[in-house]
Amino acid sequence: MEKRKQEWGGKGKRNRPKKEEEFTNQNQELNENQLEGRNAILEVLRSGRDIEKLYVAKGNVEGTIRRIVAMAAEKGVVMQEVSRQKLDGMSQTKNHQGVIALVSAHDYVEVEDILAVAREKGEDPFILLLDGITDPHNLGAILRTAECAGVHGVIIPKRRSVGLNATVGKTSAGALEYMPVARVTNIVQTMEYLKKEGLWIACADMKGLDHFDTNMKGPLALVIGSEGDGVSRLVKENCDFTASIPMYGKISSLNASVAAALLMYEVVRQRNFCSGK
Repeated sequence: MEKRKQEWGGKGKRNRPKKEEEFTNQNQELNENQLEGRNAILEVLRSGRDIEKLYVAKGNVEGTIRRIVAMAAEKGVVMQEVSRQKLDGMSQTKNHQGVIALVSAHDYVEVEDILAVAREKGEDPFILLLDGITDPHNLGAILRTAECAGVHGVIIPKRRSVGLNATVGKTSAGALEYMPVARVTNIVQTMEYLKKEGLWIACADMKGLDHFDTNMKGPLALVIGSEGDGVSRLVKENCDFTASIPMYGKISSLNASVAAALLMYEVVRQRNFCSGK
C-alpha cells in the first residue's frame, strides 16, 4: 500500500495532505518566493523571516536537514515530506539539497533606510548601484561579497534587472537576509539624491582611472554595470569619476560579480588599511 504524504502543523498535528494538483498550482503561484538549499534556509530561520511552508525530501532527516526541521518545528512552521522527484520538479536552481522553503515576499527597503544603516553605525555610507544586472547568479554573488565587505546597502532598478528570486537567495548563501536592497524606478534620479546626501558616485568602467590610483574613501556609491553592456551612457555621464581594473591578459573584461568584488575590496583597503585613515 502506498504511504500517504505526511504534513505537520506547528504543534505536531497531522493535517490532510494536499492533492498533487493543488501542490503543483501552489508552486507555480509562489515560485518568486521560493528558497532552496540548506544554508540559505538555515539563515532564513535564524533571521526570523516568515516561512509559509517547508518541503523536505522524504526520509532525509539527518545532519543539516535535522537541524532545519527542528528549528522549523520550534517556530511553528508547517512542514511536508515529499519525494525527491517532487522537489526536483519544484526546484528552480536544480540544487535544492533536499529542502525547499516558500517564504513571504522579500521586503525591499527605501534608499533612505540604507543611509540610516550607515548613520547608525557611525560610518561613511558605502552603497552599490547595480545598473542592469540580469543574471541571478551574479546578483547573488554580488550580495554575498557586499555583505562581507561591509556595504550598507544595494540599489537595483525596477526594469532591466533581476529581482530577489530563489536563485539569488541561493547564490548569496544567506547574505540576502542581512543586506538591505532598494529597488528604484530611476537610477539617475537616485544618483542625484545620493549626491545631495553627500555621496560621491564612482563608475566601474574599463576606460577609467586605475582603481589603485582612485580615491574611494569617504561617502561613496559604486556603480556596477550589466554583464554585457556595462554601465549605460546616461548613468555613466552622471557619475563623478570612473575606476577601472587593470587587465594584463588577452581577455579585456571580467565577470560583473568578480569586477564588483575587486572594487568593493579596494574601497575596504583604502578605508581600513591605508595610512592616514
